[in-house]
Amino acid sequence: MTTPYRDRKLADPVMNPGDEPYFHAAGEGKLMVKSCADCGEIHHFPRTLCPYCFSDKVDWVQAKGTGTVYTYSIMRRAGPIAYCIAYVTLDEGVKMITNIVDCDLDTIKIGQRVKAVFKKSEGGIAVPMFAPV
Repeated sequence: MTTPYRDRKLADPVMNPGDEPYFHAAGEGKLMVKSCADCGEIHHFPRTLCPYCFSDKVDWVQAKGTGTVYTYSIMRRAGPIAYCIAYVTLDEGVKMITNIVDCDLDTIKIGQRVKAVFKKSEGGIAVPMFAPV
């Protein structure tokens, strides 16, 4: 069985205060995460306080944009177009929820290497997703 990837309409992401740099960088093809100056931990989703030590000394850093599929699910009945939702472990060590795109969805495997790609939402905002390397 094959389930080829098809582009689908993406709703604009809900912007929380402080999210603008993340999506601006995505528009330039960069995947950003936050790094804590106090404890050194990297985290995603980006937020104003470090989830490890609660410091407010967090800065944006560019991630490599590569990682491995930690887990995934093919959504075949959620709408007219099948898609893959997944957790990807970035090479920096953090996991992020995302979509796997630009491949036959039935070929996706846990542990598979992936790289960041950016798909435009209906309003033109670049949304980070991943495709097999």
